[in-house]
Amino acid sequence: MGSYTPKNILITGAAGFIASHVANRLVRSYPDYKIVVLDKLDYCSNLKNLIPSKSSPNFKFVKGDIGSADLVNYLLITESIDTIMHFAAQTHVDNSFGNSFEFTKNNIYGTHVLLEACKVTGQIRRFIHVSTDEVYGETDEDAVVGNHEASQLLPTNPYSATKAGAEMLVMAYGRSYGLPVITTRGNNVYGPNQFPEKLIPKFILLAMQGKNLPIHGDGSNVRSYLYCEDVAEAFEVILHKGEVGHVYNIGTKKERRVIDVAKDICTLFKKDPEASIKFVENRPFNDQRYFLDDQKLKILGWSEKTTWEEGLKKTMDWYTQNPDWWGDVTGALIPHPRMLMMPGGMERHFEGSEEEKSASFSSTNTRMVVPSTKNTGTQQKPPFKFLLYGRTGWIGGLLGKLCEKQGIPYEYGKGRLEDRTSLIADLQHVKPTHVFNAAGVTGRPNVDWCESHKTETIRTNVAGTLTLADVCREQGILMINFATGCIFEYDAAHPEGSGIGYKEEDKPNFVGSFYSKTKAMVEELLREYDNVCTLRVRMPISSDLNNPRNFITKISRYNKVVNIPNSMTILDELLPISIEMAKRNLKGIWNFTNPGVVSHNEILEMYRDYIDPSFKWTNFTLEEQAKVIVAPRSNNEMDGSKLKKEFPELLSIKESLIKFVFEPNKK
Repeated sequence: MGSYTPKNILITGAAGFIASHVANRLVRSYPDYKIVVLDKLDYCSNLKNLIPSKSSPNFKFVKGDIGSADLVNYLLITESIDTIMHFAAQTHVDNSFGNSFEFTKNNIYGTHVLLEACKVTGQIRRFIHVSTDEVYGETDEDAVVGNHEASQLLPTNPYSATKAGAEMLVMAYGRSYGLPVITTRGNNVYGPNQFPEKLIPKFILLAMQGKNLPIHGDGSNVRSYLYCEDVAEAFEVILHKGEVGHVYNIGTKKERRVIDVAKDICTLFKKDPEASIKFVENRPFNDQRYFLDDQKLKILGWSEKTTWEEGLKKTMDWYTQNPDWWGDVTGALIPHPRMLMMPGGMERHFEGSEEEKSASFSSTNTRMVVPSTKNTGTQQKPPFKFLLYGRTGWIGGLLGKLCEKQGIPYEYGKGRLEDRTSLIADLQHVKPTHVFNAAGVTGRPNVDWCESHKTETIRTNVAGTLTLADVCREQGILMINFATGCIFEYDAAHPEGSGIGYKEEDKPNFVGSFYSKTKAMVEELLREYDNVCTLRVRMPISSDLNNPRNFITKISRYNKVVNIPNSMTILDELLPISIEMAKRNLKGIWNFTNPGVVSHNEILEMYRDYIDPSFKWTNFTLEEQAKVIVAPRSNNEMDGSKLKKEFPELLSIKESLIKFVFEPNKK
């Protein structure tokens, strides 16, 4: 068995969890090796993870994406790279259920770019590809022998499927082009610096906050956990002693059920597991067990050194001492995270003295190196900054107040939606992480105005909204767009009182008003934009019963009202959820209403019971209503199950009305 000595190593994804421990170990232990690390600083990366290495003369950090062939080729040539340790990947299974295409792009295409660069330059002596135990798929519960390196690959989720696909490319380049490849497949890793979308840091942070620990399913799923420093040592051994063309499992035979991990963390925090553990909906598919045969790596001389108890205590101590390491991670702590950029695509930089901050991140300067960070304050850059449109509108004004209440930096846009140049200027000036569009023409005093002002309605509702979405897309910014659900009406498939609501994928069928026509038109066009989150608001209600735009205020002042059940939006409950949706980087179309329906009479009965016992009203029919309005009105029920699944705490429409509107105003 020969020994390999590298000279210039490129480590991809090195600001991430495992790779940062490997990079720091190699920089510290091998001063003769030049370690070049490449990372695009995605949500789960943090330059602070590389602080131990930043002042070392044999270390260089480069910000960039492995998907850039020009950058990868440039680095291999200019840095005389002879060894690649490829860690960069999207790795969180929950995220892969939400947007699997990102996993294909990063894990397969990114790997392919690296392999092709290695083939073209012809200078690579080792290519270590980091894969996962999940490519083997689920292990039988009664199996006593783990998956060995020649076992069949049977991935069960989009994440593991992309890792298996990347492995096939690595193997093909090894056989077709003689690339000196080695592949590793590892168990779960835990320890300091890990982004808290993963089980152990998530549970630790939740326990620190006094919150419940969410268990997928019944918690019987079994996993094997290795401490990060033991894994870093495993990569050190494989780098120097691994044989080209071979696969190595990095594992442990010590297994734990997820429920037992949660109980151990409760014990460390002196919490009652019965009261602290909450069982939640399981993943679409959750492998029951992964079990590896790790004998091959042990023959090379590696063995696990850190006990579970010791490693968990070290990890807990680190997170309690560094609670703000990752900034705002509320989106990662939910039971089923679905975001790909948490939070807000924030770039994280090295911390230290002003002198340290002005220093280069590497020992030599090239045009690829991340520029120095100059910051006269000691506070971190806020994770979010919102650009709001619709300042003079009801929802736009409420959004500003919510940002102030939550301490989120924000500014109102100065440009007009239909003026592309002014929108670009807004983005360049504010540099937002997210844009909220609450601007639009609804008409004063109501949508009948739009019937006689059609060009103005088109200009704002269609052209303006599309222009803003397009400008945001060019800048890679998510736009939260407040739309309307008044684009549907009851029909034979969705009859009134049936409980069958319109879903997000349903096509609009209400064309009674010009306002609704423009909203339906722009919603359909926005489906082509992957950076837009469309929120279908209906008959908005707030606790401010003096606001003339409030649906309750309107109908309480009418001489007569119809009595039809409708889906409605309680702004006091749902607007904070819109901010959370931005933090989670949710996209697509959402029925933004409280679950269920409520009729005009039911609302007015509550108004009488809570606000004005002497209040009376008179009903009239739709036919009678048609005689006093210009354009027909939309009446429908929206299916709220998608929003309810994402936010299980969301109240039904009647519960929300009482809690957020009538109880606070009770006379």
